[in-house]
Amino acid sequence: MRRTRFAYLVLLAAFFLPFLYGRAETPENPAASAAPPPVSETVRLLVGQDVRELPLEDYLVGVLAGEMPASFEPEALKAQAVAARTYTLSCARSHKHGEADICADPAHCQAWLDEAAMRKNWGENYERNRARLAAAVTDTAGRWLAYEGEPIFAAFHASSAGATEDCGAVWNPRPYLVSVPSPESAETVPNYVTVLRCAVLDFRDTLLATRPGADFSAPPESWIGSLDRDGSGRVASVTLGGAVFTGVELRRLFSLRSTAFTLAFEGGQFCFTVTGSGHGVGMSQYGANVMAGQGADWREIVAHYYPGAVLNG
Repeated sequence: MRRTRFAYLVLLAAFFLPFLYGRAETPENPAASAAPPPVSETVRLLVGQDVRELPLEDYLVGVLAGEMPASFEPEALKAQAVAARTYTLSCARSHKHGEADICADPAHCQAWLDEAAMRKNWGENYERNRARLAAAVTDTAGRWLAYEGEPIFAAFHASSAGATEDCGAVWNPRPYLVSVPSPESAETVPNYVTVLRCAVLDFRDTLLATRPGADFSAPPESWIGSLDRDGSGRVASVTLGGAVFTGVELRRLFSLRSTAFTLAFEGGQFCFTVTGSGHGVGMSQYGANVMAGQGADWREIVAHYYPGAVLNG
């Protein structure tokens, strides 16, 4: 009888102790380990060699000033604010900048302008433009995008050529950064199509610096071989002088605005005709502006360009 009573006491303790002391964060309790991160009120920004601590919302106004024209539709500006806030959270959790959360180098993180730069750029329109950007940040305060509880890598770019790029074609694949249609065109994007002409010797020497084994002994008009495109229509690879180059490589080597290009030999030169601007992954800024002009709100815009991501905050 005593053994029976003891067994009952053990069972009762096992049942009630978790409620008294809290549930452990174990794989059997995924909700506890997937709690969303708080949105910090400040950001530590690396500017050159200095780390500045700024209110997050003020920092985001500077990001919008550096990344998107203040004249864009309000809903596009709000979508950019959410993307920038999310990107900041993602960078802060990666600890890639040591004691800083993120840097002000647009080639590495996000562009950012301080008040002096904004005043210089906008002149007499400073007050109006800053108010537009501040409203976009305030109207989306605390909102960010997550996938499986973590802030997403909210990549964005200037403009696409009919569709965004799958992240796997540029970096590591991510389920919320896949190719989706994007509505911008030559009518809605300045310099949507650009042309780069390259002299024969410059073209050859640039490629040989990367592929010394390429063969350019034949006439130049025969150097261009097969060109393959990926699902977004961008160049996946091109055979040049018998060597294979990726579209991403050629964009870097010749400073092309995007990998959505054609390549031809004409008039004694090599001619790249390029559509759009940027790596093509994530939200197209001009595409977002077109969507906003057509009546989409910021929630619809981020849902379109980051499919599968969940809006938090």
